[in-house]
Amino acid sequence: MTHLPRGLWVLLAANVVIALGFGLIAPALPIFANTFGVSEMAVSAVISSFALMRLLFAPATGRLVTVLGERRIYLTGLVIVAVSTLATAFAGSYWQLLAFRAAGGIGSTMFSLSAMALLIRLAPPNLRGRASSYFSAGFLIGGLTGPLVGAALVGAGLRLPFIVYAIALVIATIGVAVLMPTVPPHLDPPPVEGAPPVVETIGFATAVKDRAYRAILVANFAQGWASMGVRIALVPLFVTQALGQSDAWAGIVLAFYAAGNMVAILVSGRLSDRFGRRPVLLPGLTIAAVGTLFLGFTDNLWLAITLTVVAGIGSGLFAPADQAALGDVLGARQRGGSALAAYGMASDLGAVVGPLAAGALATAFGFGPAFLLTGIVLATALLMWLAAGETLHRPELSPVR
Repeated sequence: MTHLPRGLWVLLAANVVIALGFGLIAPALPIFANTFGVSEMAVSAVISSFALMRLLFAPATGRLVTVLGERRIYLTGLVIVAVSTLATAFAGSYWQLLAFRAAGGIGSTMFSLSAMALLIRLAPPNLRGRASSYFSAGFLIGGLTGPLVGAALVGAGLRLPFIVYAIALVIATIGVAVLMPTVPPHLDPPPVEGAPPVVETIGFATAVKDRAYRAILVANFAQGWASMGVRIALVPLFVTQALGQSDAWAGIVLAFYAAGNMVAILVSGRLSDRFGRRPVLLPGLTIAAVGTLFLGFTDNLWLAITLTVVAGIGSGLFAPADQAALGDVLGARQRGGSALAAYGMASDLGAVVGPLAAGALATAFGFGPAFLLTGIVLATALLMWLAAGETLHRPELSPVR
């Protein structure tokens, strides 16, 4: 940990603040949307709208990062999300809520892709797994405490968590603006005299030919579907409607998922740096799939919590290793570009399609088939990684300029 550069530590600290705020609104958002008298699928559409705008804006963000640099795009994204989140708190109709959350997706993809570019470029290859784990752990520290605080804030009104989240984003923006240094020049290619600066990027058309890169995309798609989509959109409704528990229990169950994540993340990065990415990815995807497949068929709160913890452990194992594998494939000089944008788009696509598909199944047939489908998506990612090779210490892909 002492060998990580200062810029990475600033990124990790900001990640905690951002995640804390995101966790605050996780239990409140679907319940807030439901107060407008809409169906489960319409509630899921609020979650999907955020991810849809992330998905649509990701290619442009990849280009903006290449041209303007990671730090500038990161800060701009934080400001956009802060403003849109504050507007969400004062939404007067379902359609206003949908529009404000969608606007926040633009800023979200700006700061998340910039953060991923910084993580890849700043983390030494032999510490890439641990750096990815610290990055995920920062998000999970906020994700663990956020739902608990959010569950308490919900009792004071469903709009309050969004106001607090906006304030947290302002704090993160100020901290990064003051403390984040520019990327060290030695990570950029040396300039040629009389020519404009050369930026190395891996294009999607080049990267997608690589079997490991394809497995990375499918695993990130599954992570977006299960963790960023269905977990947020349907788990609170499952707890309150199928299990008959209070709104506060929705936040508590989400916190148990985050706790399972945290336990696994603490060891995932170190294991993947020592033994390789696949020995951590394969059991992680297996555990996540098993914990998700049967969740919707239980009517017992404590069994549901147990399965939620199991799914969280699986996600905590495979997600940081998948992220580290991306850095192995693209290399430390990657700055934006379509291959990096496609990685973010894969997660966003899962977060868009997952809540809509699972929400439609839940509306028509109940929560059991909805979570069963989500487990199948995770199992598909497992099959892709079974067919892929190890990425640790393998040669990086050749960049295009």
